[in-house]
Amino acid sequence: MHIRKGTALTDEPITEQVVQAYRAMAFAGQTDMVWGHVSARDPEGRGVWMKAARWGFEEVTSERLVLISPEGEVLAGEGRRHIEYPIHTNIMEARPDVGAVIHSHAPAACVFASLDLPLRAISHDAVPFLDPDIPRYTHTGNLVRDDDTGARLAETLGDSAGALMPAHGFVVVGENLAITVMRALLLERACRNQLTALAAGGPVRWSDNVEIAEKRALVWSMNQYQAGYDYLLRRASTTSSNDPATA
Repeated sequence: MHIRKGTALTDEPITEQVVQAYRAMAFAGQTDMVWGHVSARDPEGRGVWMKAARWGFEEVTSERLVLISPEGEVLAGEGRRHIEYPIHTNIMEARPDVGAVIHSHAPAACVFASLDLPLRAISHDAVPFLDPDIPRYTHTGNLVRDDDTGARLAETLGDSAGALMPAHGFVVVGENLAITVMRALLLERACRNQLTALAAGGPVRWSDNVEIAEKRALVWSMNQYQAGYDYLLRRASTTSSNDPATA
């Protein structure tokens, strides 16, 4: 298994880009103590960069990252790899277009996944995932800890932007970290919005397939993803500089 070279949008080292992505996720409220993970494809094709186990998103520094080969060997960095690294290596193997993967346990997505209802575009947030509906990985709700389950997850994901994992969480993917972090936030918000609508009696209006296609090109262009991500990075940087624990 070979993980191909990705395309970076900045000149910053890939490790710094990954650290920033973790901080953005933490600011957005998607940290789950020490669980969940963000990964980026190694520019030299050696594997994936992600945090070592036992660190929360807001605690990640470049010294707490590891480079993991497709076979699970830690090639660089110190610390123990996450058990679920096969999520990342198998998706990137199956999707040469993907430069980053996020696995999250965001609560609203977990709850919505349990309902087995179609996701509706009742706001802009769901648009990237409806082609025509977000896939659901139902092989297991347990940990994805080997190549068999990782490959099954990648197969379920297919060409989609993300997949719900009932009884577990979700995965989202993107060409780069900016798109992928934004999609993690959008999927959580889309699920939360629909849960709110269901609690109020159920949605009766949402974007149809034609409008979804139009929105995908207009609302979620690369410029829009980047604008949202830049905002998250600014806020995360401000929050970090005001926190005595990270200053």
